[in-house]
Amino acid sequence: MNDIYKNLDQALEAVVGFLWGPPLVALLMGGGLFFLLYSRLLPYRHLFSGVRLLFMPADRNDEGTLSHFQALSTALSGTLGMGNVAGVAVAIAVGGPGAIFWMWMSALVGIATKFYTCTLAVMYRGRDSEGALQGGPMYIIREGLGRRWRPLAYFFALAGLLGTMPIFQINQLTEVVREAIAIPAGWTHSDDHFTFDLVFGVILAGLVLAVVSGKLPRVGKVTGVLVPSMIVGYLLLTAVVLITHADQVAPALALIVRDAFSGQSAAGGVLGAVIITGIRRAAFSNEAGIGTEAMAHGAARTAEPVREGLVAMLGPIIDTLIVCTCTALVILISGVWQSGDDNGVSLTVAAFDSLFLDYSGVLLAVLVGVLSLSTVVTFWYYGAKCLGFLIGARYQHHYVWFYLCLVVIGSVASLSVIIRVVDSMYALMALPTMIASLRLAPRVNRAARAYFAGRRREEN
Repeated sequence: MNDIYKNLDQALEAVVGFLWGPPLVALLMGGGLFFLLYSRLLPYRHLFSGVRLLFMPADRNDEGTLSHFQALSTALSGTLGMGNVAGVAVAIAVGGPGAIFWMWMSALVGIATKFYTCTLAVMYRGRDSEGALQGGPMYIIREGLGRRWRPLAYFFALAGLLGTMPIFQINQLTEVVREAIAIPAGWTHSDDHFTFDLVFGVILAGLVLAVVSGKLPRVGKVTGVLVPSMIVGYLLLTAVVLITHADQVAPALALIVRDAFSGQSAAGGVLGAVIITGIRRAAFSNEAGIGTEAMAHGAARTAEPVREGLVAMLGPIIDTLIVCTCTALVILISGVWQSGDDNGVSLTVAAFDSLFLDYSGVLLAVLVGVLSLSTVVTFWYYGAKCLGFLIGARYQHHYVWFYLCLVVIGSVASLSVIIRVVDSMYALMALPTMIASLRLAPRVNRAARAYFAGRRREEN
């Protein structure tokens, strides 16, 4: 069995290395920079407009399912959680502290990318086979680019079906609960925990079923409450650590910037590996240009596409620039990343345990657990919509049973194999999303000019 995992891991590593090569990195980073310049820095100039729109009531006469706030919370629930806790730890373990700098750069251009992709998600919503209004890259391609581009829409839906599997979140959630709670309590052992992992996976599958049975409205309500409260809780936990070690924050930030251009801490000491690792983990963290976030924002109740684009661009700021940075600083200040003994969420738990109180791991397990479950629930929605596009919406409800099996599998699977599978699918999702968004960018600019011209007339 170990040989099978090893061979599979090596094969997937080669696939990931090919997919996440310079062309894809150039597409994501170069595309985001193009959006930023092509819009004349519009996302930066109107950041506060996005904040204001979050708290505006939705017009009940508009089509859609979620309010602006619920749409952003649902999209954030798909990114916040393990991407910010375990994903950052993986970035540092593989690419060194400098990988965080490239996560920042990816987020800065990702703000513009999200503005374009999520504006298009509302602009080109389409009807599924049951007549329900849907959004997402597959509908953007079908409605905005026409019939000859339709194979690209199916390509995204297939990649999205596989890329939104819950295996990474469940795997890392199982690990943090096992390490922080189960082993100290004597429920299992570090060298023999398969039974605990399996039972915990079954329990998680039951919780997921209870939430997703209510479909998207319940998902929106759950994430609208859980995500903001858990973000605040996690930031308070990290704030205590950073305040009590305030003298080490500046050196940690300096280390991130210095290592970003030296690559000394990366595996093999290769600078390119640092850059690619940072961009890859940023894509997993904030999903800018990947396309999954467009499915959530495409469900917003609004008749004005630009409004949803303005709301969506807040995602990379909250997700990567704030939450991921806090996680990275805690890990770097603790120094545990230098031992090489931990990877993933166990590295973050070790960092908090070394800097905070003995029970900080329990607090972290609770906060991250809730965020991870919200991600799992949101990924169910994404996957179901992809399946509905591929085989028909009337069959997509069957996806839940396959998804629950994945929840159980994720609790006992190998972390390295899981990371490589998810990374591969994220790369494949990014290709159709960015190609369609770049091609349709002029239409977003025209819509933005009309929207802001109308606002100026209203103000006058």
